[in-house]
Amino acid sequence: MGPLPRTVELFYDVLSPYSWLGFEILCRYQNIWNINLQLRPSLITGIMKDSGSLSAMRFLTAVNLEHPEMLEKASRELWMRVWSRNEDITEPQSILAAAEKAGMSAEQAQGLLEKIATPKVKNQLKETTEAACRYGAFGLPITVAHVDGQTHMLFGSDRMELLAHLLGEKWMGPIPPAVNARL
Repeated sequence: MGPLPRTVELFYDVLSPYSWLGFEILCRYQNIWNINLQLRPSLITGIMKDSGSLSAMRFLTAVNLEHPEMLEKASRELWMRVWSRNEDITEPQSILAAAEKAGMSAEQAQGLLEKIATPKVKNQLKETTEAACRYGAFGLPITVAHVDGQTHMLFGSDRMELLAHLLGEKWMGPIPPAVNARL
């Protein structure tokens, strides 16, 4: 039996294309490296004022609270809308379309959308964003690695080679061979 998985937290906002790069790389490596990847939807406006992703990030927070198994797909679909297809992610219908494309039923997506204004969702997003700030965030993404009782905060999506070194893992580029075979 090998060592226990190390926890790696990714604080991100779908309004940040660099968050998307870090997200995709860590999702590819989560089953190659011995890590427990925790996706942490955060609000970039809580760190950098005047961005426009509040509804989308509240929606992802609701997804994380109610259906965490859907968080990766829902996050990816919101990124695809805004950064690959130049589509809206601020209007309710846009968020619902992204959720359905990510595999949620219309009813499930609508139920989650209705929760974005609840204190539970608002407070969770605020707490997650404040946690990122406590780690020293000044933008997103940040990746937080918990290794051997120490916490390491890395800013940006271009620090994955350093993360691999901290974890004692091998960096094989942004698309590791095992994932490349499935693409």
